[in-house]
Amino acid sequence: RAGEFFASLERIVLDELHALAPTKRGALLSLGLARLATLAPRCQRIGLSATVADPETLSRFLVARNARDRDLQNSEIIIGQGGAAASVGILDSAQRIPWSGHSARYAMDDIHDAIRSARLSLIFVNTRSQAEFVFRQLWQLNEDNLPISLHHGSLDAGQRRKVEAAMTRGELRAVVCTSTLDLGIDWGDVDLVINVGAPKGASRLMQRIGRANHRLDEPSRALLVPANLFEVLECRAAQDAAAAGEQDAGSASHMPLDVLAQHILGSACAAPFDPDALYEEITSASPYARLARSVFDEVVDFVATGGYALKAYERYARLRRTGEGRYRVAHPRILRQYRLNVGTIVEAPMIKVRLVRNRRRRAFSGGRVLGEIEEGFIDQLKPGDTFLFAGQVLRLEGLRDLDAFASRSSAEDPQIPSYQGGKFPLSTYLSARVRTMLADPGQWRALPAQVRGWLGMQRRKSALPRRDGLLVETFPRGRKFTLVCYPFEGRLAHQSLGMLLTRRLERAGARPMGFVASEYSLAVWGLRDMGQMIAAGSLSLDALFDEDMLGDDLESWLADSSLMKRTFRNCAIIAGLVERRHPGKEKSGRQMTVSSDLIYDVLREHEPEHVLLRAAWNDAASGLLDIARLGGLLRRIRGKIAHKRLAAVSPLAVPVLLEIGREPVYGEASDVLLEEAAEPLIEEAMRLV
Repeated sequence: RAGEFFASLERIVLDELHALAPTKRGALLSLGLARLATLAPRCQRIGLSATVADPETLSRFLVARNARDRDLQNSEIIIGQGGAAASVGILDSAQRIPWSGHSARYAMDDIHDAIRSARLSLIFVNTRSQAEFVFRQLWQLNEDNLPISLHHGSLDAGQRRKVEAAMTRGELRAVVCTSTLDLGIDWGDVDLVINVGAPKGASRLMQRIGRANHRLDEPSRALLVPANLFEVLECRAAQDAAAAGEQDAGSASHMPLDVLAQHILGSACAAPFDPDALYEEITSASPYARLARSVFDEVVDFVATGGYALKAYERYARLRRTGEGRYRVAHPRILRQYRLNVGTIVEAPMIKVRLVRNRRRRAFSGGRVLGEIEEGFIDQLKPGDTFLFAGQVLRLEGLRDLDAFASRSSAEDPQIPSYQGGKFPLSTYLSARVRTMLADPGQWRALPAQVRGWLGMQRRKSALPRRDGLLVETFPRGRKFTLVCYPFEGRLAHQSLGMLLTRRLERAGARPMGFVASEYSLAVWGLRDMGQMIAAGSLSLDALFDEDMLGDDLESWLADSSLMKRTFRNCAIIAGLVERRHPGKEKSGRQMTVSSDLIYDVLREHEPEHVLLRAAWNDAASGLLDIARLGGLLRRIRGKIAHKRLAAVSPLAVPVLLEIGREPVYGEASDVLLEEAAEPLIEEAMRLV
């Protein structure tokens, strides 16, 4: 009855449109808007955003177009007058800024002082793990018993609503939060935003600053707290971007075929559809404007039968063709399954954390839900282990089905959950600003003295990375030899580059043993002296970093890796091939993984060009591998690679070398170990002879 229900729809308002448009949620939304344009053709669409680098791209997302007229029409871009410029500061701490690490533990006293001087502060961090850590650190310092709370996506929704209600009533002085409060929080009493760690993007920083002081005639106040020396540069670049009012360019959606499959099934759940009419409607949506009819027919066949390799299995037959050439749902159970599994957000398998009081009971039941933790983290614990969650120290008592039962504990050193989600990549725009700052010592005057000393020693001992080039350093470390390069293109692109470089170095006879990637640099170590090989001409840096690594090297690496299986699993869930939920049943992460791995192996062997395999490749290339950005890097540095053969580690190389072998866990013990490892490296790097 959607046609009847929406026939009188007059207006659709989409807030924070920039955050939706480039994602799979945005692709599904665009298909829904195309459907609404058919059901309510007079409906007006309004998109709102305060952080848009390219308004015309967002306009195209909003406006439905037909096959005969692909030009932007019947739309208007309205740009409001700006208010007072934001006041963005960078913490100038008397403490020594760490060379590596992400906890910002050195700055907790300063952050606590800032909270005491403000009416209400939002303390943004980039991951849920860090939110738990920062909240615990601040609470231990909180001798004044200031009301400080915690808010992140893994906490129970009821707990999050309590925090938001307390903010509304003015009962809190600070909230430690993640991106769950990035958008749409408009409480005027927030007078200070503190960002712990580098913001990773100019637009994200402006969104977070916008949570403070909703008055056009007064500036919003923000304080950036870098966690390490490199993050000082990134914070400075973000500060300059905020002063200039510049934004990150948004990435375009890549026409996800798994989302298209879900929408086609949803269309059949509403009523039998005519493929010609549905194709016309779908291609009016901006992300699918260039969808070829042959690809559309292929996706329809996949939804209907599962495709060539799966056609023999009745469970994958979801659509039937009618005598009039329309497609209808094959069985009423498909409707139920669709309703239970619709959506594009695929989180890591989660386990509910329940608080129990009587730890002597073996058959646990009930207990208040505190939130959810990733299944992989709980798998590492045994009953009796303690962990930090929802701002409390908990003791794991036992597991049953998809529930973890825990009691409160007073343990001093709990583990902190690690989450796969929530880690933001360094934006291309900020990356270019950081490279420009590094290459121009004239811009160092605004940096803290300890950062200027670090960069000055780098210039004396080695060289500074050029804005459009690549600095490669080689030096011995113990019985091994290390190659470090500084692309500044983000961890995802660097991890892909590391995988490909080690394959090439292996073929060149350098005998690489491993690599580690950070947001800013990449280190590879091996048994042969790569500096000597470069000097002797047996190893060419131009050939090593050639764009052709994105061909056969990439294909063969992916064929051997488990990454594609993980990516395929997400695509199979979104496309409806693997169910998350079934009436009366809930699948565990392991069950879904086993199902998707079996299907992946069948398709790889019998139908390597299957729609979902292509969808998984597109996802990996644009997300986990960041192939577009890696390709841009390789083009940018062509013919501009500078090599420095050193006798010892350089100052810029210390942070990435400290990442070797580290687990991404926040905690006091981790910080102490990092400091112990850093001291000899720092002493060696800052020694002139």
